Amino acid sequence: MMKNRRFYEDHVKGMILEKFPDHVDRIAAGLAGEGSDCFGYDDAISKDHDFGTGVCLWLTDQDMAEFGKDLSEAYDGLVAEKERKYYTERLRERRGVMTVHDFYSNILLIDCDTKNCTMTEEQWLRLDHSCLATAVNGEIYCDIPGEFTQFRELLLSYYPERVWRIRIAEKMHEFSAALQVNYARCMSRNDTVAASACRTKGMMAAMELYFLLKRVYMPYYKWSFRALTELDGEGIFSGRIQELADIEGSRKAWEGKRYHPNRPNLTDHVIGLSEDIAYDLSEMLKDSELIARINPYLESDVKTVING
Repeated sequence: MMKNRRFYEDHVKGMILEKFPDHVDRIAAGLAGEGSDCFGYDDAISKDHDFGTGVCLWLTDQDMAEFGKDLSEAYDGLVAEKERKYYTERLRERRGVMTVHDFYSNILLIDCDTKNCTMTEEQWLRLDHSCLATAVNGEIYCDIPGEFTQFRELLLSYYPERVWRIRIAEKMHEFSAALQVNYARCMSRNDTVAASACRTKGMMAAMELYFLLKRVYMPYYKWSFRALTELDGEGIFSGRIQELADIEGSRKAWEGKRYHPNRPNLTDHVIGLSEDIAYDLSEMLKDSELIARINPYLESDVKTVING
């Protein structure tokens, strides 16, 4: 992200002062949105697509109509001064001049009321964790108009209470169904493909629950575990997730075994590890005062969480 900040300080900022002196206080600038660089996760591998130095310049709808076209042409001229073989058309869409409304609406896939800085409960329920993480990542260099930052702060205030509880309950059910019920049923049938799908689905639900209980948006699945390791200071929970990803279900552990809903087959390490993860999550649910006592079978507390 530093290279983009330098590009702004060394080139973009001066261009705005020179060519748009009367509009300096009406332009918000920063780097946020789609792309690994906005999360600070870009590396050598990132250079194979949508990679390049650039920044975002955000305008209100009114200012876009007044001088947005001229500002966009001036910004594009800066980018064109140097050969940028990685600067694809897709990246051009993510950088440069845009309205505050379009930036948030295109990422969240809803019509955002950025002018009045409001969101309905229905809109919150339609949003995806990864889109929200994308909408609030990065760094804001300046925003005197304030519209961009105000809407960003609305999103950063996190889900409304009822929406938060619904999201948590959904993932509790998903985790239990995948790893505390269906994984064992699939292994008892010797269907290791379906069992592997259950393990992955349950693992993702567990990570989403962790983020929800920490009140942080989980990013795009490709970056979810990296973000988890940053959020999990002690490394215990993320360590269990890493172990769950690395191990495979044991066919031998299920030889001659029948599925029983109340007798987990702990000889399969996936089962034992899933119960450890469930205990960690149940403990977090209790610490968040969503449930009264720890119960590793998360499904049993779904209604309690929803009803409050």
